[in-house]
Amino acid sequence: MSGIIVGVDGSGHSQKALEWAAREAAVRRTSLTVLTVRQAIAGWTGVPVVYPLTGGPTLKDVQQQAQAETDKVLEGIDQRPAEVTVRAVDGFPADALLQAAEDADAIVVGSRGGGGFARLVMGSVSTQVTQHAKCPVVVIPADDRP
Repeated sequence: MSGIIVGVDGSGHSQKALEWAAREAAVRRTSLTVLTVRQAIAGWTGVPVVYPLTGGPTLKDVQQQAQAETDKVLEGIDQRPAEVTVRAVDGFPADALLQAAEDADAIVVGSRGGGGFARLVMGSVSTQVTQHAKCPVVVIPADDRP
């Protein structure tokens, strides 16, 4: 899928990435794909495994959350992207972003997501994406940098 791919996970960092990506897609007059990934665990073969959750968010819940976040961001900007698609998938976040961006113009991610340690300068997803992407990657820094 061409255009700009942005990864969101509900964190403040990913919201800033979404805002930047929406504005950039509008300026470039290209499509924006908002991708959220329901975290899987690695099975014994290394393949992502998602076990049925009891009381946890479904894939539909995760997609609706990302759609609501996207709608809020789009309301707050003057110019909108040519087309906006919100997708939710199960898997490993970095792998899903890289796969979705096979022929993308750019990938946008926040410097840190909802998981991990807050003291890390750059999260594991953004690190993996910058090291393995076949297109330009924009990492939006956190406002709380020292």
